[in-house]
Amino acid sequence: MDLKEEHLLGQMVKTHWYYKAKLAALMATIRDAPPKQILDVGAGSGYFSKALLEQADGLSALCVDCGYADDRDESIAGKPVAFRKTICASDADLVLMMDVIEHVEDDVALVAEYVGKVRSGTNFIVTVPAFMWLWSGHDVFLEHYRRYTLAQLTGVLRAAGLVVDAGQYFYASVLPLVVGVRAGKRLAGGMRHPESDMRTYSAAVNSLLYAVCRLEVAIMRYNRLAGTSVLVRAHKP
Repeated sequence: MDLKEEHLLGQMVKTHWYYKAKLAALMATIRDAPPKQILDVGAGSGYFSKALLEQADGLSALCVDCGYADDRDESIAGKPVAFRKTICASDADLVLMMDVIEHVEDDVALVAEYVGKVRSGTNFIVTVPAFMWLWSGHDVFLEHYRRYTLAQLTGVLRAAGLVVDAGQYFYASVLPLVVGVRAGKRLAGGMRHPESDMRTYSAAVNSLLYAVCRLEVAIMRYNRLAGTSVLVRAHKP
């Protein structure tokens, strides 16, 4: 999770439709293999790994982010959460990279680094923004290097040494809205004044957007065509 967006939303991150929907997609993806030990790379506040400790069977989480000022330890639901700037190795059975690898120039090297830090059989869940034709001031503001197709992301993960198990697009239900908003900003000179598209909304609008995306979760595994995000599940052989 991007620290810039967390600073924009504050405590609203926990109830914002976008993050709630992405969490629902994550929960659906791990349903058949609920993790016990979680390594959350580029974790920010640890929103996703904390949710797995609260709502799933996770026992502990290790959150890694070079943006942390200091190492620290917390607990959530009575379970330990460690925040570290770097690590040497992990015994995690699930690695999360939620909207992380688009922030680095060498995405293969970053994934391969963490493949080397975990044991054989460890699962990976990786999400990235979809399609370069959706590039906008939002990406510039968040310091992205690129957006991906499903084929491009699976190629990166395989090059890093992972076996891809499943992949799909997500947020197809709001794609027309995103296209419209970004086209409007582009016409208004948004690339000259880049800013995040992330906003808070009224409770009614927030609930509606979440409900629409939540319905999509049930069929997302069949979506190989379009969306604003790509989600892939893989494992270390």
